[in-house]
Amino acid sequence: MSNSPEAPVSWFSLFRRGQHYAKTWPMEKQLAPVFIENRIIRATRFAIRFMPPVAVFTLTWQIALGGQLGPAVATALFAVSLPMQGLWWLGKRSVTPLPPSVLQWFYDVRSKLQEAGQALAPLERKPDYQALADTLKKAFRQLDKTFLDDL
Repeated sequence: MSNSPEAPVSWFSLFRRGQHYAKTWPMEKQLAPVFIENRIIRATRFAIRFMPPVAVFTLTWQIALGGQLGPAVATALFAVSLPMQGLWWLGKRSVTPLPPSVLQWFYDVRSKLQEAGQALAPLERKPDYQALADTLKKAFRQLDKTFLDDL
């Protein structure tokens, strides 16, 4: 699903990729000490749920009180931008190639999945974090948790 590192990814495409990555990434507590995704995904989901109402409240409160609209609009824009920042970060992360330290572990998990009889599509490019998320999702469903021992 990811483009090669040379191909530019459009700005709006990053948001879609971020949403997909957040849905794909396994929210397992064993991954939290190693990968920041769990915290970013939780914060982004929180921001998606609560920041738009905060923005509306900020604006309506200032209008109702006859207060200054400039700071209220700035605060509202900032609140609405927080979910977008999280999705953008997740989208960028999803197309980032895996570093060498994670790459070897990624190949080990893939080989354990194949040994367990799981059919995996061949890799057409250098693995990125989206490929890691897809592989980990399958691994948590198909394998016992011993595959995490090498992490």
